[in-house]
Amino acid sequence: MTTLLYRGKSYVQHKAALKKKDCIELTYRRQHYNTCKEKANKEVNSQLSYRGINYQK
Repeated sequence: MTTLLYRGKSYVQHKAALKKKDCIELTYRRQHYNTCKEKANKEVNSQLSYRGINYQK
């Protein structure tokens, strides 16, 4: 069992730790988000533009 500390008091966690889940696609206000950071980072464009000047991430 895992002991947790919150505001100076110790608590025992009765649940087992969750394993890493597969990627889940979430939708919020008609926008789609992916829970896998690695996959999401690959989808993001690495070229940035500020005031007409392009930069590499």
